[in-house]
Amino acid sequence: MASVLGMLEQREVAARVRVEGLREEVARLAGALEAAEIELDRRVIAREELVEALAASAAETTAVTGVEAEQETAPSPAPVPGSIVPPWRDGLPVTVLAPDYQRILGVLDERQLAGRGPLKAKEITVELGLGTASAKVEGVRSKARRLAERGWLVQETSGMFSAGRRPVPAPDAAPSA
Repeated sequence: MASVLGMLEQREVAARVRVEGLREEVARLAGALEAAEIELDRRVIAREELVEALAASAAETTAVTGVEAEQETAPSPAPVPGSIVPPWRDGLPVTVLAPDYQRILGVLDERQLAGRGPLKAKEITVELGLGTASAKVEGVRSKARRLAERGWLVQETSGMFSAGRRPVPAPDAAPSA
């Protein structure tokens, strides 16, 4: 009987060692995951900052060439689908927006049709099936804010977004991507 008890104790010790090893591995992987998420967040923010800077630069260029364009009587071309977020105006189809923006509008339009209230960016991200990673949430929040600034959505003071279109005056007619 003592030998059976000894064998069981040896197996228990081996199991404890394995459990501790796995716990250490989980802790290491959790640290690596956190570092990767931070890096992803930084890259998303850097890309968004670059897009805004390029849009501001394009706005300056557009302002200079806009004076020349006003002198011509030709109407301005329609927005290129998927390239910018133009200010909303009556008759402008959703298809002028990039697919990501169209999906955000779709989630909020469906919610409004169902008679439900506004959503936070995190809830929109979950509805889109993107999870709850902060990089994804911030990306959706940035896109939703841009849509709200251009009149495609309504942003409430609480930071929640709802479907609704409203004309927005374009100060320099320089929408960003």
